Amino acid sequence: MTMEAPTNDVLQLFNNLVGIRFQLYNSLFTALPFHRVEKTGVLLSLFLLHCEEGYQKKKSPVDIIDSFLSQYTDYQGEREQRDLLFRFIQYSERQVVLFDALEDAAFREIHDMQGPGTITHLQSEASETEQAREKLAAKLNDFAVRLVLTAHPTQFYPGEVLGIIHDLSQALIQGNTPLVNTYLRQLGKTPFLKKKKPTPYDEAVSLIWYLENVFYQAAGQVAARVRKQLPDAFNEDHALIRMGFWPGGDRDGNPFVNAEITQQVAGELQKAVLRCYYADVKHLKRRLTFKGVENVLGSLEDDLYRHLFIPGHKTTLTPQMILDSLNQIRHTLVEQHNSLFVHLVENLIGRVQLFGLFFASLDIRQDSSAHKGLLEAIARHTDVLPDNYSGLSEEEKINILLGLRTTLDPEKLDGDIHKDTLKSIQTMQAIQRQNGEAGCHRYIISHSTTALDIMEVYGLFLMSGWQPEDITVDIVPLFETVDDLRHAAGVMRILYENKIYRQHLERRNHTQTIMLGFSDGTKDGGYLMANWSIYKAKEQLTALSREYNVDVIFFDGRGGPPARGGGKTHQFYASMGRNISNKEIQLTVQGQTVTSNFGTIDTAQFNIEQLLHAGIRTEFLKPSDTPLMTEESASLLDELAGESYEAFNRLKNDPSFLEYLSFASPLRYYGATNIGSRPSKRNATAKLNLDDLRAVPYVGAWSQLKQNVPGYYGVGTALKAMEKAGKWEQLRDLYRHSLFFRTLLDNCEMSMKKSFFPLTAYLAEHPQFGEVWKMIHDEFELTRKYLLLLSGNSELMERYPVDKLSIQMRERIVLPLVTIQQYALAKIREMETQQENQAPALQTGNGDKEAYEKLIIRCSFGIINAGRNSA
Repeated sequence: MTMEAPTNDVLQLFNNLVGIRFQLYNSLFTALPFHRVEKTGVLLSLFLLHCEEGYQKKKSPVDIIDSFLSQYTDYQGEREQRDLLFRFIQYSERQVVLFDALEDAAFREIHDMQGPGTITHLQSEASETEQAREKLAAKLNDFAVRLVLTAHPTQFYPGEVLGIIHDLSQALIQGNTPLVNTYLRQLGKTPFLKKKKPTPYDEAVSLIWYLENVFYQAAGQVAARVRKQLPDAFNEDHALIRMGFWPGGDRDGNPFVNAEITQQVAGELQKAVLRCYYADVKHLKRRLTFKGVENVLGSLEDDLYRHLFIPGHKTTLTPQMILDSLNQIRHTLVEQHNSLFVHLVENLIGRVQLFGLFFASLDIRQDSSAHKGLLEAIARHTDVLPDNYSGLSEEEKINILLGLRTTLDPEKLDGDIHKDTLKSIQTMQAIQRQNGEAGCHRYIISHSTTALDIMEVYGLFLMSGWQPEDITVDIVPLFETVDDLRHAAGVMRILYENKIYRQHLERRNHTQTIMLGFSDGTKDGGYLMANWSIYKAKEQLTALSREYNVDVIFFDGRGGPPARGGGKTHQFYASMGRNISNKEIQLTVQGQTVTSNFGTIDTAQFNIEQLLHAGIRTEFLKPSDTPLMTEESASLLDELAGESYEAFNRLKNDPSFLEYLSFASPLRYYGATNIGSRPSKRNATAKLNLDDLRAVPYVGAWSQLKQNVPGYYGVGTALKAMEKAGKWEQLRDLYRHSLFFRTLLDNCEMSMKKSFFPLTAYLAEHPQFGEVWKMIHDEFELTRKYLLLLSGNSELMERYPVDKLSIQMRERIVLPLVTIQQYALAKIREMETQQENQAPALQTGNGDKEAYEKLIIRCSFGIINAGRNSA
C-alpha cells in the first residue's frame, strides 16, 4: 500500500533517509557482540560482490561459495567454512532489521499523510457539492473497514526482535545515534531462532501487542480525524473501523486450537482493551482536575482497576457504563469549563465505541469436512440423527438439521475434534456474555462447496443449546477454489430460498457475509484465473443478493504477496465497480503484512485511511469516473484467464512439478522454522500434494527459490495469445481504463521484481527437473516482455520507483542468504545421493547434514523478512 507515481523528489528523499543512512549505520555492525564480527563484515561485503559477479558469469551457488572460500579465506575444514556462513547469516538478517527500521522511521517523510487517499483528501473531494456531502454522510453511516489479524505463519521475527525494531525506528526518527548503536548491540545478542513452535495462545498474545500498541492508537486517530474533518457526516453510534482476530479461533487444519484456548484468548482480548482504557483514564486524570469532573473520572478509574486487577471481583462493567461516564464528563467540560481538553475525552469515547469490551471480534473457523465427520459420528453414537443419515440426499439432510431441537452433550462423543467442534459453538455463547455479541459473532466454514455445508453448521448450533431466534452469529461460507467460486452463487441461491435460513438472515439485519479466499484459488487456477474468478463471483453474488434484498458483505482472505491476494490492496478495492457490493471492506492481515503495513502508528493510520478512502469515494464520484466492467472488458478478461489457466495447468499437472519445488526449495524444512502453531499441510501423514499443502509454505517456498511462480505464471502466455488473436489494441484499452486490470498487472510486476533466475540457472540442465525450470523461466521472460510492451515502460515497476528501489535494496541484502541456502540444499542432495548408494549396513547418522539443514532454515528467516510480503 503505497502512493502511486512518486516524484523524483520523493525518490531522492527515500534514498537519503533509507539508502544512504543504511550504508552509514551499517558500519555500526562492526561493533556487534559477535565472534570475529569485524572480519565477518568485511568478508560479507566481498562475498556479496563475488555473488553478483558469479551470477553474471552463470556460475552455480556451489561454484560461487567454493571459489569464494578458496580465494578469500584459508579455511580448510567444512565446519570452519560453515561457521563463516552462519556468521554471514547472523550479520545479514540483522541488516534486514536495520533496513526495516529505517523504512518505518522514514514513512511519514516519504508519504503525504494529508494527500491522496487520506481523510483530508476525502474531505476535499466531498466538499465540492451539497449532493456529494449528503452521499458521504449516508455512506459513513453504512460502511466500515474490518482488519482481521490472522496467525498464518509468515512472520519470522520473534516478539523480542519486533520490539527492538519498534524502538530502533523511534531512535532513528530522533537521530539518536548512541541509542541506535545500543539497540543494534541488543539486536546482536537477541536470538532470531525459535527453539519450539508457538502455541495458538502464544500467537494470540503476540498479535494482541499490535492491538494495544498500534491499532488502538491508529484506529482511534482515524476516527478522531473523521469526527473533526467531517463533523456533519460522522456518526458516533456507527463503528467505522473494526478489528477481527483469528489466533485461538481458527481451527482449520490446526489441531492445537480448542475451546479452552478460544475462551482464554477472548479473556486476553478483553484485558488488553481494558488496559488501554485504564491508561487513557489515568492520563485524563492529570488534565481534568476540575470540579464536577474528577470524581466521575475517579469512579471510572476504580471500576476499570477492579475489573482488571482484582481476581474474582464480581463487578459488572459494560461499554455503555464507560460511555455514560465519559459523556457526563464531556457535558460538564462543555457546560462549565469552556470545553477545555474535551477533545481528549472525545478521543477516548471514540475508542470505546470502536473496541467495546472485546477489542477485536474473535472469529471461529473450521473446515467443512470436520462438520461432516462430526455429524456422521452423532448419527452413529446418539439418537439425535437417524442411523442412515450419511446415506440421505442433501435436501433430506437439510430438512432434518433444520428441525433439530435436542441439545447434545459433547462428552457423549468419541474423538477430541468432535467434542471440540461442539464445545467451540457453546463457547461462543460464553464469550458473547463476557465480551459482548461483537466479541465472537462469526463462524467461518472453509471449503464450502454446497448449501449443506452451511446448513450443517446451523444444525450444530441447534444441537449446542442455541434457539433459532437466538443465534446471534453470522454463518460465513468460504469459497476458494476456481470451481467453488463458479458455483458460489448457486449455493447461496439455495440458502436465500430456504425459509428458515432467510428468517435467520432477517434476524442478522438482512446481511450475509461471504468469505472469498485467494490462497487455494491461486494454487488451483493460477494468478489471473484466481483473481478474475473472485471478481466474477463477487459480481454474481452481489446481483443475487440484491435480488433477494440481502446486503452481502465480502470478506477477502488476503495474504501478503500478490500470489495470495496481497500487493496494492487499496487500489484493488478502489477498482471495484458499482456492480460489486461495497457495504464493508473486510480482509485478513498477517505476518509481514502486519509489520510492513500496520507495524507503526503512522503506517497503520495511513493504510487504514487508504482503505476507507478506497471504499467510500466511489459513492460520490460521477458515473463517468466510477470503474465499471463492460461486457467487452469482461469477455476479454475471460479469454485471458482461460489462456492463463491452461498454461498454469500444464505446469501444475507436470509429474515433476511438486517434486521440483520440494527438490529445489526449502519447502520440506518450513515446519522446522517454528514460526507458527499450525502444521504446514492439512494431512500430516499423507504424501505431499497441492490440495493438502498450505498456501503459506507453498508461496513461501517459491519466494525463497526466487521464482515466485504463483504471482505471474500464465500471464505472459495469455497476453501473447491475445496479440496473436488480433486483440492487442483491446488489451491496451483495457489496461488504460480498467484500474482492476492494471492493479492485477502491477502486483504481478511486484512478484516478478522479487524473482532472480540466475540463482537456480544451474538446474536448467538437470536430467529430471531441467524441463520444469525452463518452463518457468520461459514464462517469466514471456510475461516480462508483454507486460513492458503493454505498459510502454522500459523496466518492471517503473511507475512505482520508490517501491522498486526498496525491493532492489532488500534483494541485494539477501543475495548472500539465497546463495547460502541453495548451496546447503545442494550439499544435502549430494549427501542423500551418496547415502542411497551405500549398503544399508554402512548408513549412519550424519552430523554434517544436520548442520546444513540448520543453514537452510536460518537463511529462511532473513529471506522472508526482507521480502515483507513474500509469503
